Amino acid sequence: MLRERFGDIAVAPLVARSWQRCVEEYGIESGGPRRTPVLDHASLLERQQRFGELLNVARAEMENLYEQIAGSGYAVILCDAEAAILGAITDPTLRREFREAGLRSGAIWSERYEGTNGMGTCVIERSPVTVYRQEHFLYSNTGLSCSGAPVLDTQGDVLAVLDASTVNAADTRLIQRHTMALVAMSANLISRCHFLAECRDKWIMRFHSRPEFVGLLHEALLAVDDGGVVRAVNESALAQLGMARDQLVGRALDTVFPFDFRVLEERAHADATTLWPVRDVAYGRRFFAMVRPPAMGGAIRPGDNAASRRYVGEDARMQHNMNCGRQLFGRRVPLLLQGATGTGKEALAKALHLASAWADKPFVAVNCAAIPETLIESELFGYTRGAFTDASRDGHLGKIRQSSGGTLFLDEIGDMPLRMQTRLLRVLEEHEVMPLGGERAIPVDLHVISATHQDLQKMVQAGEFREDLYYRLNGITLQLPALRERTDKRALIDAILAEESQGQARIRLCPEALALLLNYAWPGNIRQLRNTLRTAAALCSDTIILPGNLPQEIVGHGGGEASVPAMEPEPPLRTAERAALLRELEHSQWNISRTASSLGISRNTLYRKLHKHGIDPPG
Repeated sequence: MLRERFGDIAVAPLVARSWQRCVEEYGIESGGPRRTPVLDHASLLERQQRFGELLNVARAEMENLYEQIAGSGYAVILCDAEAAILGAITDPTLRREFREAGLRSGAIWSERYEGTNGMGTCVIERSPVTVYRQEHFLYSNTGLSCSGAPVLDTQGDVLAVLDASTVNAADTRLIQRHTMALVAMSANLISRCHFLAECRDKWIMRFHSRPEFVGLLHEALLAVDDGGVVRAVNESALAQLGMARDQLVGRALDTVFPFDFRVLEERAHADATTLWPVRDVAYGRRFFAMVRPPAMGGAIRPGDNAASRRYVGEDARMQHNMNCGRQLFGRRVPLLLQGATGTGKEALAKALHLASAWADKPFVAVNCAAIPETLIESELFGYTRGAFTDASRDGHLGKIRQSSGGTLFLDEIGDMPLRMQTRLLRVLEEHEVMPLGGERAIPVDLHVISATHQDLQKMVQAGEFREDLYYRLNGITLQLPALRERTDKRALIDAILAEESQGQARIRLCPEALALLLNYAWPGNIRQLRNTLRTAAALCSDTIILPGNLPQEIVGHGGGEASVPAMEPEPPLRTAERAALLRELEHSQWNISRTASSLGISRNTLYRKLHKHGIDPPG
């Protein structure tokens, strides 16, 4: 049978092994009907809950990956270790085709049911795999092309699979290899974020044979406990050291590198951002290393402090942004922050600055939309004495020179006039600025973060934004979630109230007011939340904010996508029950099993109560 299907065509060994399993282990008929099991909603939700914060990290990376392959007919899919699809991002016009092909949330694409395929075969092979058209075992799947890459946990086991699939494969194998490379990179990034988060209480030695790779995606990671024993390593560390996992995990650090834990600790506290050369014990090969000490919040590394954590919050997507952004920003890669007005773009930029090696240098913010077009040139580039009428007698440095050595934050970059875009591009390319009226260019040391709520790609296509500047600013795009999508709304509310209570008695929220705030859509995002709480704190009595202290659009639930029509007030007992459910869900990070346990009820009872109160999980 295998000979009939393969003929003399050469296929990858992992595809051949999969076909062998389909025949000998599963007894699948290649021409048989599709028999894909599909999880019910409750079972799917429970599997999603198992991933906790990692699911949000994965979703953020799925969005980044989809942006790179959008318009090519692909869906970006995440499945668990049993090949059950947890979620997907695809072109809305192709959703029916993907659903008809069986690629839908809850569908289980293990080899046992679907034969050779990108997700199920990747789970078994534990390595990236592309299954192209006729390489699928089932005839019903031969129109597909699937590229799956494993997301590994700290012990090297498959935690999930990230996959890019198309239902009408017309690409060449060369394009398939490009897609596979993008998928593997994104899966590796998710694995790396998971490793750093899971080992946040360990000392992380980060190293690579090439110094420019330390702190980036392919760096080797080695987690060490307080006793100097290696507790976890990533795949890159195994490849760099040429050792198996069981040869490293459980061994003392000084049997791998010729120094003990004390040296690691000293390096972390003395200068965590400086690379130092090390050699391994086995072969004396040279690596370059740096150390991240434990208990640093899982998102912010060297340069971390309370202020930067406060700016970012506890939402997994924001911590993912912080983690990825800090690593790249430290290598002078320009960052583009994309998000609606009020989502905290400047706050994230400040956090990235505070977590950088130049945190003690200036953070200079420029709102390109707020400066009149006639003044933006002098504000950015500065001017010399007597450059124009009414110019200051002493001249003006300009924002770019003020930020030299520190961070230049260009907010609402999409509103910068085209003429200024040309001048800015020259500054970024040449690292020097020519003040108005000046005769010589002045060198500048730039670290640039830009931000916008607009679609710069569409602006480029419309000729409203320079394409070369767009690619110069967009080393990577970090997408900020709207407040209604964030999982840390309760923590944000507490942090803002703590700020408003400085020097006074702590301001608190009654349960009903808290429930209203958590259930509101927040079209103005964090900025609206801050203003709302500031006003409510000023109006409340006895340091307790009541529903009557909140704006009518919040009390009446008339404010956005999560709103419901204003109706008769709900009975106090019902309101209190809803508030209690929301509190426990937020406290348990929307883990259904943990929430049910803390409330002393079954999961089925909890689901009924969620349905009763119209409570849906975030995201």
